[in-house]
Amino acid sequence: MTEKPVIEASNLSLTFQTGDGPVHALKDVDLEIGKGEFVSFIGPSGCGKTTFLRCIAALETPTAGRLTVNGMSPDEARKARSYGYVFQAAGLYPWRTIAGNVRLPLEIMGYSKEDQAARVEKVLSLVDLEGFGKKFPWQLSGGMQQRASIARALAFDAEILLMDEPFGALDEIVRDKLNEELLKLWSATNKTIGFVTHSIPEAVYLSTKIVVMSPRPGRIHEVIESTLPKGPRPLDIRDSEEFLKIAHQVREGLRAGHAYDE
Repeated sequence: MTEKPVIEASNLSLTFQTGDGPVHALKDVDLEIGKGEFVSFIGPSGCGKTTFLRCIAALETPTAGRLTVNGMSPDEARKARSYGYVFQAAGLYPWRTIAGNVRLPLEIMGYSKEDQAARVEKVLSLVDLEGFGKKFPWQLSGGMQQRASIARALAFDAEILLMDEPFGALDEIVRDKLNEELLKLWSATNKTIGFVTHSIPEAVYLSTKIVVMSPRPGRIHEVIESTLPKGPRPLDIRDSEEFLKIAHQVREGLRAGHAYDE
């Protein structure tokens, strides 16, 4: 029997009502994301990438269509702690230590102090931040702060990790390193990951599936299945013919999707 999708959208639309008239943020989005997939969303600003991620997380409410997360409504999935969310900015509280920041959702959810300590230690190790738990955010680099943010999202062991351009503000060298570490983390945990990016190389390097979106209104223009191996992907795979072929396909999809206008 075929396993049910972890995330499934059918004819999903979202229209914002504004003083200047309706804004069609998403229109007729159909998408299935399977367990353990790494799916990147790429497209120009205003194409609905982040809006779709926010719909999955029950931070926005679709105005039409259907969306399920683990077979539940997004709001039910939120209450069931089905996902962790990583925002563009690390969003760490400066008055709390790194361990304190990572521990925060566990405190809110009522985990015991012993369980909190064990989980914090585990996820800091996963993101290669052992020994930094007693530091404060301002004592860490931007890349390390973002890793702490990922650790916080992983702390309660949700099956799904939603990431909204988490590395967009980082320089290329740091970004490359975090891309490598994210793939290792994904391999170690088998999470289902939804990842928003503006970077074609990042989308191709990380993903099993790339969703190319177009604006006016936000819709899926093309879904590209990666033919790269799911296993270890060294950074130099980006020089391979297969990688460049997929990147070209994404670039052509973006160009075609951006030219489309009703």
